[in-house]
Amino acid sequence: MKKASAIIAGILCVFTLWEVNYPTFQPQSSLAVFLMAGLVLCFLNFPLRGKWAEQRWSRALDLGLAALAALCCGFIIVQTERVFEPLWSGGEPLGNRPGRETGLDIGVAVVLLVLVLEAARRCMGWALPILALLFLAYSLFGPNLPDWLIPHRGYDLERTLAQAVLHGQGVFGVALGVMFRYVFLFVVFGAFLGATGATGFIIAFARRIFRNSAGAPAKVAVVSSGFMGSLSGSAVANVVTTGTFTIPLMRAARFKPEIAGGIEAASSSGGALVPPVMGAAAYLMLEIVQPPVTYLEVIRSALIPASLYYLSLFLFVHFHALRIASAEKAGPDSAAADPPPDTGKGGREELEPYQGVLFVASLASLIGFLVAGFTPFRAVTFALLVLVVLSFFRRETRLSREKFLGAIRDAGRDAVPLICAAACVGVIIGVVTLTGVGTRFPALILPMAEDNLLGALLLIMLGSLILGMGLPSVVCYLLMATLIGPVLGKLGVVPLAAHFFIFYFGMMSMVTPPVALAAYAASSVAGSKIIPTSMAAFRVALVGFTLPFMFVFRPELLLLAPGGESPPVMLVIYATTIAALGIVAFAAGLSGYLLVRLNPAARALLFVAAALMLYPGEALLFPGEWMLTIHDLAGVLLLAGVAAVTGVRGRRPPGGLRAPARA
Repeated sequence: MKKASAIIAGILCVFTLWEVNYPTFQPQSSLAVFLMAGLVLCFLNFPLRGKWAEQRWSRALDLGLAALAALCCGFIIVQTERVFEPLWSGGEPLGNRPGRETGLDIGVAVVLLVLVLEAARRCMGWALPILALLFLAYSLFGPNLPDWLIPHRGYDLERTLAQAVLHGQGVFGVALGVMFRYVFLFVVFGAFLGATGATGFIIAFARRIFRNSAGAPAKVAVVSSGFMGSLSGSAVANVVTTGTFTIPLMRAARFKPEIAGGIEAASSSGGALVPPVMGAAAYLMLEIVQPPVTYLEVIRSALIPASLYYLSLFLFVHFHALRIASAEKAGPDSAAADPPPDTGKGGREELEPYQGVLFVASLASLIGFLVAGFTPFRAVTFALLVLVVLSFFRRETRLSREKFLGAIRDAGRDAVPLICAAACVGVIIGVVTLTGVGTRFPALILPMAEDNLLGALLLIMLGSLILGMGLPSVVCYLLMATLIGPVLGKLGVVPLAAHFFIFYFGMMSMVTPPVALAAYAASSVAGSKIIPTSMAAFRVALVGFTLPFMFVFRPELLLLAPGGESPPVMLVIYATTIAALGIVAFAAGLSGYLLVRLNPAARALLFVAAALMLYPGEALLFPGEWMLTIHDLAGVLLLAGVAAVTGVRGRRPPGGLRAPARA
């Protein structure tokens, strides 16, 4: 099984790299090969159930499902490629006979649908397959639904299966296409970075920088998870990779297990926001946002919000660590506490400078190719070649046969959930397109919001959080953008800002109790209870719930003007400064520390100050151009007042966290 999986993963990598750069097959055939490899790898590597994994009948079933997946996808290829024209049903390719599908076509669609649902269940759990089944039922029983469920005229099983499975608006639609053309190549890129040791350099470098800083282990988690999350685009994958190193570091510094897990979960969840790589949402936006945007426009708009999100995490960790230090200083046992144990050789982190060179050179080449006008898939292909070539100059980074094959296996393994989830989401999108619910749902939301932008935003936030509880953030974004994206456009929001708003809350669902998938993964690494870890992650990432509202009301934070054009530089500086001050107030209120430990009244005032600065009000006009708003002025003055009053109560404690308490 392992050898077969490695061979299939290698074929998948080679085929995808070649096909996206030098297309040979028809688009649907390419996606059929991609899906075939993903389904086969899923059934070979994700057994029916854990306790049955080694049973002979179970493995025979897995092999049978893998063979069925190959046959069904092979049928799609045969019915699409011109070289197989003698085998076409009715003498027409599959794409030219919508509404005239044969019995064999429908039979293959039924089997492929079952395989896609089962593969998604094995990789992602029950939530996504159940959602797909509900949408299929919606298509079949549309006329019998009550008014509040948006009834429609209904479609028979053949029409529903043809739309959702066989043609280019369903399984072989935009979701799987984005995974094929963009996301998988970045998965390969990240796997090879890991194989050369370049990603390990990130953690080592962060530990060296923050060694003597307050809350150093937690700051290492924030920085390293941000970099790693940008490459993986998956909050859960980020937690189980970087968290393996950073959570023990935080626990060694006597952070409570749930706090350590919460910081790692919040840090990992934001990684998909970090340019230049970001997660799959950046590539989905290229396909969905209207009017169309370029990849450089997406990553440019993501820069300031991502910086503000990680600034909030960094400040929370810093203030929280100083609060612990001040409590220990006042406590009777502080002098007896031991410093946290060093990890690494002799208390020093061993850095391999050439691994850092590889990391910087790879990302620099990726950005350079993008700036030069290359498409994202061509840019990442060339950046991967740069990485492989440079890795051979040092023995410690050289890709031996074992490392090379290991990177391919890792890429194939990491891609399986993405492929299966994308295919399952394609079923939902096919039903949405067929029934027209995607255009009718906004008409239902708009009256509920009564043409009030804030009301609509709150409803969309709630929908994104609920939907994202059981789904990956990218899948949640795709569904919400399809269903609700038009609502924000009708309310006058800049299109790119509307899509960032939806994606941010899909990402925040990873740390929103009761179903916080990133926090669940962090709790398993930290050895803590799930619900306390989820609540800690929610508290640490709370500022992430305010950012989307900020850049909808202040599109300058996305480097956009209200009309979608580039804003004045001074307006960008002003909006960023006010947002940063609001985040300082918010982080200080959450952590209970500013210049000294804060009492409840001071914390409440800081929350008020943050709210005033994070939500814009009426502008005060000045000669030349407007700058300050009434809300901003009040928030800045309140923050300054709290800092001045609390500052006289005592001097700031030492910066180092030499003997941290149980945080």
